[in-house]
Parts: sequence; C-alpha cells; structure tokens
Amino acid sequence: MKLTDNKQKQNSLDLAEDSRETEWKYPSFIAELFQGNFEWNLIHPYPVQKADDKLIGDKFLAELEKCLRENINPEEVDRTGEVSQKARAELAKIGCFAMKIPKKYGGLELSVINYNRAIALIGSYCGSTAVLLSAHQSIGVPQPLIAFGTEEQKEKYLPMFAKGVISAFALTEPDVGSDPANMKTTAVPTEDGSHYIINGEKMWITNGPIADIIIVMAQTPPKIVNGKEKKQITAFIVETNAEGFEIPNLCNFMGIRGISNGILKFNNVKVPKENIIGELGKGLKLALTVLNTGRLTIPAAVSGSSKLSLKYCRDWVKKRIQWGLPIGKHQAVANKLAFMASNTLAMESVVWIASAYADNKKNDFRLEAAMAKYFCTEVAWQLLDEALQIRGGRGFETAESLKNRGEDAYPIERMLRDCRVNRIIEGTTEIMQLFIAREAMDTHVRYIMPVMDSKNSLGKRFNALVKAFKFYSWWYPKQWISLSKCYKAKNLSSNNKKHLGYLANTSKRLARDLFHTMGIYQQSLEKEQILVSNFVDIGTYLFAMAATLSYADQMAGQDNVDSSSVQELADLFCKKAKQKIEKCFKEVIWNDNKLINKVSDNFFDDKYEWLENGIIK
Repeated sequence: MKLTDNKQKQNSLDLAEDSRETEWKYPSFIAELFQGNFEWNLIHPYPVQKADDKLIGDKFLAELEKCLRENINPEEVDRTGEVSQKARAELAKIGCFAMKIPKKYGGLELSVINYNRAIALIGSYCGSTAVLLSAHQSIGVPQPLIAFGTEEQKEKYLPMFAKGVISAFALTEPDVGSDPANMKTTAVPTEDGSHYIINGEKMWITNGPIADIIIVMAQTPPKIVNGKEKKQITAFIVETNAEGFEIPNLCNFMGIRGISNGILKFNNVKVPKENIIGELGKGLKLALTVLNTGRLTIPAAVSGSSKLSLKYCRDWVKKRIQWGLPIGKHQAVANKLAFMASNTLAMESVVWIASAYADNKKNDFRLEAAMAKYFCTEVAWQLLDEALQIRGGRGFETAESLKNRGEDAYPIERMLRDCRVNRIIEGTTEIMQLFIAREAMDTHVRYIMPVMDSKNSLGKRFNALVKAFKFYSWWYPKQWISLSKCYKAKNLSSNNKKHLGYLANTSKRLARDLFHTMGIYQQSLEKEQILVSNFVDIGTYLFAMAATLSYADQMAGQDNVDSSSVQELADLFCKKAKQKIEKCFKEVIWNDNKLINKVSDNFFDDKYEWLENGIIK
C-alpha cells in the first residue's frame, strides 16, 4: 500500500512539475525578493493607470453601478439563492459578460485594471454577482479561448458571450481537488479520430447548471515517454445542450448563496476534436496559466467588500456611545479600526500593482498574482470578522432583521459569509503557500536538486555540482552584505523611507535562511509545510510592505489626497508587518512542529477519540 501511495504521490508531483511554467521570461519583483534582491525599481514608481484608460473605466463603472442598484438586491439574492434571469439579462446589456473580450468579437476589451475595478465594485455590493461574473470570464471559456483558442474557435464562441451566454470551468471532481493526477473524467477518441467521447463527473462547478458552454478538463490517452507512461490532461469546449450532459445535483453553501453551482455528469458526451483548446495533453498547463490572471479578481473583489465594511464601521463607531464615549474612542475598538484601515491600504496596493503587471506584459506576475490572492483573502477574512465584532450583536444580525426593526441594515453577517469562500476557491490558502514556495525556490531547485537526485548518473551529478558551486560561490557571500543604499521615493515620510532599508536587508536574510533550510532538510523539505509557510509569509509581508510604500509615495503626491494620513497608514502597516516577519523568522528555528506531527498522527490513529465524549453523535 505504501509503495502505491508513494508512486501516486510521485505521479502527482511529476504532473504538477510538467504543467508549471518553467521559464522566467520577464522580471518578477517577488522572485527577485526570494533570491535576496530588493529590486525597488520593479515596484517603484507605482504604476499609474493611463488617463484615457481610466476614463473608459470610470464611464463603465458609473453604468455598472446604476445597473446593479436598479436590478439586483443583494439581500434578495442571498435569500432566494439566485441572481435572477432578468438581472443577468440587464448585466448582459451593458457588456458584463464580455468585459475582457476583444471589441472585434463584440466585447468591451477592458484592461485588467478596469476589469478588476469593476469586480471590486461588484464585490462591494453583492458577492454572488461578483462570483457569477468572475467565474464566467476569469477562468471560464472566454479567458482560455482568448489566450489559447484558434481563430475559428474565437469567431464561433466569443460573440456569444457578448450577448450574455454564460460559461464555466470544470476541473474539480468528487475525489480531485488540487491533485489533477487523480482525475477520473476521460476523453477517448473515436475510431476515425474526428471526435472525443467524454465520460465522468465534475463537482462544485460555479455557473455549471446555468452555463451554455463549459471548459472541461479530461484525461486523454497517455503518452509513453522514455518507456514511462505519462498522463495527458486536455481542455475541451463542451456545449451543455450536448446529448449525455446532465446536472444530477445542485450545491448550496454557507455564503455566496446566489451562485449557481452543482455536479455535472458526462455520459458519452460526443465532442468534435476541433473543440480542443490549446494542445492535446496541455490542459493543466492552460489552466495554471489562465489562473495567473484569473486569480486577481478575487483580491479585487475582497478589497471592495473590505472597503465597504470600513465605511460601515466608520459610521457606527461615531454613532454608538458606551460608557460616555463613542466606541471608536475606546482603545480596544481603536486597535481594530487601525488594523482595518492600514490593511485596506495594503490590499489596494497589492491588488493594483499586480493588475498593472498583468496589463503591461513586461513583468512575470505569477507570484504577484498568487500572493495578492493569498494576502488579500486572509486579511479580508480577518477584517470582516473585526467589523462584525465592532458591530456586536448587530453585526451578527441579518440586514433584513435590522431593517424590519428600523435600524441601519448593514449586511456585515452576509458579507462575512460571502467572504469566507475566497480562502478556498481558485487555490486554497494552503495550495497558494505551496505554489508560492515552489516558484520562490525555483533557482535552488534548478541548481541543487540535480546534485541530490540519486537517479542521475555520477557524471551528471558531478557536472551539476560544478554548476551549483559556480553559482553559489558568488551568490551566497552577497547575501551577507548589508545595504545602505538610498532608494528614490519623492513623497515618502522619513519614517517610511527607513522601512526601505529593512526591506532590502531582510530580503537577503530571507534568501540565506531559505537556502540554509533547504540544505538541512533537502528532499524532505516538501513534508515541512509549516516551516515553508513561514518563509512564504515573510515574502508575502515584504511584498505587501514594498507595494504599500510605493503606493503611498504615489498617492502622497496627488492634490486631492491628505498626504499625512496616507503616510500614517503605510507606517502602521509596515511596523505591524515587521513584527509578523520577525515572528516567522523565529518560528523557522524555534517551533513545535515535531510535537504537532506527533499529535496529528495520534489524532489520525483515533487516540484522542475520548475528547468526543459527552456529545450527541
């Protein structure tokens, strides 16, 4: 059994490794950060949206807000469990289902920044509507088609979305979440090779039950490479009116109750070979590439909902009097407000710089997108939890109940429920940590792993050792050299400029500590996920600090912005981030990971079953 498990695990790792992007064609701020290089020039000056593009966005957002207010009641969506067909039709009229589609196919062709501005606006209003539109065009058919489709496929399908046709992306299966190596859905070619027959089941497919067109990931016949069978996963366009397609079950959730989500079943569904997107066997690579941009809609959406909760709390803490003072004047609440405001600034900084990278095509933003998703979803959950705590019983009460008794109908409890899923969808927090860690260690993997791989011949290992020595003989000493470089930042306060030196030197400390840890644990490092998550968190907070400082420098130079308030928020965020970074460094060395593993193993072996005594089972 153990041999089978190990083989299955290795197959999963091999498939994941084969599917990831292996080249860094363009610079990445975060990739450099993990190598000990604080490249301030890659993040500063903070990219500003071009005036003409901003005007396009402003005009669309005004139209979008009007459409949302007139056609969608978020509380009704939550209560009824659907975004009505009428509302979807009105959204389609203004181009909401074709925001990213080129104009030549009838779409709006919005920039990534304008698209994410739209998702942030929708996210602040109705989480279910944000997910409906995001699942449709961030990872649904439009994005893969734009990136990998043939001209014939684009001409056939893209104009449909401009008219309001809805799409979905079907990867997850009942036993397959983030491990596609275990995918059961198959696509077998017909005898003449003109079609593929799809059989299988997909689960938790957002928009699936109402979609007309779906991207389906399926196993196609394996290839034999170097005498070894290699699994092939291919992406297909499937029209849901095809014979054999059915929806046996609808799923209901804690939050985002207005989404359409369910089980999709494929019983001998016949699909023409022309419906393959990209190359045969390259479906997972397509999915991972599309997710790089698609992930950005989630941090955009949660930043929108976080800003709205900030507004609700600002109103409430001045109005609510306890012990003779507005509650915002009590330090316990003031601490929460300071956290919310400073972290909202940090979220904005991260979202818009990652979006700008996606637009400019001059940066490799796969790490920036993953970190934006990881950072913003974690912070937004904490932030909305604090907002509910500040509101007390009224935060726990539904907006409808508040309205019925004449109070301000702040929907904090719905927003918190809607927000929770963002730590799960499009890569769970834990998967994001593993993804970031793998990409962050890419340089070391390339130099060190060939030396340690016992499958390589002695000659290959020796050559790899020579290459590694050449690289590390200059790279490693460099990580001990402190920098006192003066970084350009015209509008930053003296306090905030000091943070730049910390960032530069801490990136070197991060790089060398990560290198030391790899040397200690070697190939067993993949099992030390708690340890690795500390390094990911250090990198994440360094990125968020750098983005916030760059954003603060840009904002402080604007005429309509109070410079001192921006500087205060940036300074507070950076000081708190430093505390978290130092804690993570300590936990790399001083931790209880062995005891955690022991307790977990005992839990797995039912040794703590006695803890469940005294309950109704």
